Amino acid sequence: MYDFQFKPFNEMTAEDYAAVGFMSGLEVHQQLFTEKKLFCRCPAGIYTHDYQAEILRHMRPTLSELGEYDGTALMEFKTKKDIIYRIHYDTVCTYEMDDTPPFEMNDDALDIAFEVAMLIDANIVDEVHIARKQYLDGSIPTGFQRTAITCVNGKIPYKDREIGIIQMSIEEDSCREESDIGHRRVYLTDRLGMPLIETVTAPDMKTPQEVADVNQIIRRLVRSTGHVRTGVGAGREDVNVSVTGGTRIEIKGVPSIKRIPVLTYNEAMRQWNLLRLREELHKRGVTPETFDYKIIDITSILRRTYYKPIHDAIGEGKIVKCVALKKFKGLLNWQTQTDTYFSKEISDRVRVIACLSDFPNMIHSDSYENTLSTAEGTKIRKFVGSWEEDTLVIVWGSEQDCDTAAKEIAIRAKEATIGIPSETRQALHDGTNGFERILPGPERMYPDTDLPPKRIFGERIERIRKNVPIQFWILENRYKELGLRPDVVSNLSTSKFNKVFDYAVDELKLEPMLVSIALTQFIKRIKREGIDISALDETNLNSIFKALSENRFTKDSLLYIIKNAALSNSFSVDYLPTLISADEFASQYNLVLTEINSLELYNDTNKKTLLLDYLMKKVKGRIAVQDVISFVNENFKG
Repeated sequence: MYDFQFKPFNEMTAEDYAAVGFMSGLEVHQQLFTEKKLFCRCPAGIYTHDYQAEILRHMRPTLSELGEYDGTALMEFKTKKDIIYRIHYDTVCTYEMDDTPPFEMNDDALDIAFEVAMLIDANIVDEVHIARKQYLDGSIPTGFQRTAITCVNGKIPYKDREIGIIQMSIEEDSCREESDIGHRRVYLTDRLGMPLIETVTAPDMKTPQEVADVNQIIRRLVRSTGHVRTGVGAGREDVNVSVTGGTRIEIKGVPSIKRIPVLTYNEAMRQWNLLRLREELHKRGVTPETFDYKIIDITSILRRTYYKPIHDAIGEGKIVKCVALKKFKGLLNWQTQTDTYFSKEISDRVRVIACLSDFPNMIHSDSYENTLSTAEGTKIRKFVGSWEEDTLVIVWGSEQDCDTAAKEIAIRAKEATIGIPSETRQALHDGTNGFERILPGPERMYPDTDLPPKRIFGERIERIRKNVPIQFWILENRYKELGLRPDVVSNLSTSKFNKVFDYAVDELKLEPMLVSIALTQFIKRIKREGIDISALDETNLNSIFKALSENRFTKDSLLYIIKNAALSNSFSVDYLPTLISADEFASQYNLVLTEINSLELYNDTNKKTLLLDYLMKKVKGRIAVQDVISFVNENFKG
């Protein structure tokens, strides 16, 4: 059934992805631009590595409302992590540490969430019900995240169809991970509690490139509001991928949209190859019912080994265990992703759950190259009582960690006989992914008892709707019809200045290209110079363009005028240069010409260029550059 062979990424076609039943959806997280956090009154958006205190916590799973444990919580509990939180007094209060009840939800953040809901044509909820979502990885000190659905059943256009938006939630952000070594994980708490929205799409994307395209649409849509944060970490995406016969796998924390195509390609390849691996195991008679293994302590067998990792581990008083997987010979070398093999699926479990994070953290008999000698391998196989058709997996560490690792090796091997385990996986820099945790289930969600439901009234929705921007794809079509350049169209359609553009072009009748370049490239250039552009609001920009339409200054001076308004923190027509009259300009020309003629020049052919240069310095901003050039061309005789 699974006879399709994945080609290299650049050779895959839409037909190839259809053949394997590729499906993908997105969970896009976007921080909102508010002064305060979501459920307390600490400032939002202050990032620092400095801290004044540390808090140690250990996470424990709790029963859900139905009396069940979440699989992810149980897995995290196995890791026995010490969770360290680094606290900065300016950014964290007792709420984040669960020592104070929450404040009511930040209304500014909720308004922004509703604004985005209108942009995706979603149904806004009548009441906001806050729930708790368990997070036992330690990324939230309370062990849970407060979250609430704000809308459902939205859509965005893509190509010749629509992409469904299942729901959008508002929730508090988690900590930033500083380090994760062994049984110690350290978090910075500066972004903890900042408001963000999570937009969940339907699995409507059929190729990896479509996933990236749709993510870009969502990114541009939320940015068009001008009410979201930008920069590294402000927008993050999780990608869900499955193939025919597979299961939903979530790739967490994808840091860049550009990396989505290769990441989703590799996950589709991984699932397809794991399904092929299952078929091979079944052919060998290895099924969930017949799966067999044994775990043996082989520390005494390897006391004299020359393989340094094991030699050093035994010297430190650690133990070595062997897991014999019946009829698995050669299968740990089964390719899963690009240059990645089934052995990494097992090694990842050992790293994450047993906390054996020093590499290599295991070896296996399918490839003893540069590890154990042939004699050692034979001796181990005989001691364990294993056949040649079996694979031996060897792991070492403290007694507790080694025991956990050996059991996880057996668990992951048995899962290969079933299919693809439901997992959350981590995006890696090479475009592949690695195990992060078991995929959470509905057991981790339960109602929050600290906050009542929040009724949403029609008056509030109508107030927000009055200021909702036009969807950027509608603006793009208009700008294209006006003949604007493609790069300007893209930038202006999501800019907070598009209302200024409408005023300058529709009411003041200024040239669309000139206005669009001023509102995109000019302002971007000023910002790159480190100048604060907060004064360049709708009021000041409208006044600048009105003065231009009244010929109060030349088009050539527009950049200078906008920059001066930013530097002065305001704009006033009183500060505009006085336009020069024809007689005054002729007088300036004659004065400059006299000055040039008095100079001794090595090359008279440069005289005209020098004249233009001197003259422009005298009349800059008071006459159009083209008028100066035309005058010189007509009157300069050499």
